[in-house]
Amino acid sequence: MFRTPGRVAAAALCTLAPLSAQDIPVTERTLPNGMRVLMVERHDEPTISCGWVARVGSADERPGITGIAHLFEHMMFKGTKVIGTRDAKRDAELNALQDRTVGEIRKELDTLREKARRGEIADINDPGARSPRHQQLLAELDKLVQEQRGLIVKDELDKVYKQAGATGLNANTTSDRTFYHIDVPANKLELWAWLEADRLKNAVFREFYSERDVVLEERRLRVEATPTGKVQETFNALIWQAHPYSWPVIGWPSDITTVTRDQADNFFSTYYAPNNITAIIVGDFKTEEAFATLQTYFGGIPSRTTLAPRVTTLEPPQGAEQRLVATANAMPMVQVTHKTVPSVHKDAAALDVLSSILNGQSGRLNLELVVRKRVAVNAGAGNRGMKFGGIFYLGGVPAPGHTPEEVEGLLLQEVERIQKEGVTGQELQKVKNQVQASTYARMENNADLRDQLAEAEGAGSYRDFLEEPARLNAVTREDVQRVAKAYFGPESRNTMVIRRKEAK
Repeated sequence: MFRTPGRVAAAALCTLAPLSAQDIPVTERTLPNGMRVLMVERHDEPTISCGWVARVGSADERPGITGIAHLFEHMMFKGTKVIGTRDAKRDAELNALQDRTVGEIRKELDTLREKARRGEIADINDPGARSPRHQQLLAELDKLVQEQRGLIVKDELDKVYKQAGATGLNANTTSDRTFYHIDVPANKLELWAWLEADRLKNAVFREFYSERDVVLEERRLRVEATPTGKVQETFNALIWQAHPYSWPVIGWPSDITTVTRDQADNFFSTYYAPNNITAIIVGDFKTEEAFATLQTYFGGIPSRTTLAPRVTTLEPPQGAEQRLVATANAMPMVQVTHKTVPSVHKDAAALDVLSSILNGQSGRLNLELVVRKRVAVNAGAGNRGMKFGGIFYLGGVPAPGHTPEEVEGLLLQEVERIQKEGVTGQELQKVKNQVQASTYARMENNADLRDQLAEAEGAGSYRDFLEEPARLNAVTREDVQRVAKAYFGPESRNTMVIRRKEAK
């Protein structure tokens, strides 16, 4: 539960390793439409790890359309004008008819929402509260959806890739970016470029309204059906007062169920423009030939003259220490979180080192709380730097006979000890050695390197990834002590205590 985030290990220094981040020969180009291209030519195996990252995540949303960035992760697999349907003309007609029907359903929902506001009904989702016309519209929508499904070639994109020998087609969304990726045989780069450019130019959001239900089910499984999912969601909303990081990447249920295709089209044209995207390929190709191929297919996507709006909300200083106490059908635990800095901030490296000194089997928290005092069965720390901010968390699970509050006190004592006494040179060097080995392994693998480059592009630039080893190597004992003093005051502290729910 309390593991150091992967970025820490992936972005660490390796001054003595046979391969360092600075040695990675990244070729950077920009197409006339503004799309950036990163290429790393390697000939160890006859494959290419491909991907493209759109610099858009849940932080770019607003209340009313939360979850739309993640919804696109689903919609981008629904096909294009030539992929995913047996009859593109009728498919388009059915999308238009669904939009018209949903427009009428929204009017019915507006009526229900007003009734709920006045206390005339308890739940707008209660089928018993619907009017006969509302029921009729839902039946008509279901009929249209069923007809469209009869035309769909299910998972055709995945089938085309698999027939060509590709593996690992997938995507994921964070608060800061959305990333689509796959590994293809070396002689299928042109197929990848064609299919992905087609997705960006000719995407068809078929099954749009039924896919919202799929996302709702995903949310139910990942959040609502887990013992601490809703508590964690509440805690996250407590930590971030003003910034969009306060809402979950998957979105709020009421927003997921009411987002419209018009809103989706606008979101897509704004954030999926080529000048907001970076394509990344790592593997067996010749750079100039590969770039010519990418230029042929991606270069035809029109750029957007208006840049995607920037996130301008700054998280204000926290007014006071905050505390959330909850019960759940889960092991008791405590988590203490302080807001810190973005991943590219000058203090991020020192915070990463601090978390590694505290975390892990040989980290201070495990040795002190679990091994020596036996107050906890699990204790750790992690620093998570994001695009616009960061969080540093300490956490632990109490041993039988002990309480979350006892663990909380000891977690804070260990930070206070570093604030007063600092860390040893041996601890600092141990952390550097640990991350060195992990970094070397991640750079050796084409897919892992592609993912690291994409992650860096999502929060800033791939150069941040290349320069991070040097930043970590420069961290001193004084730096670690300084950030421990700077970011861990009680006024910026957020504490979550979970107690086991008593059996009735």
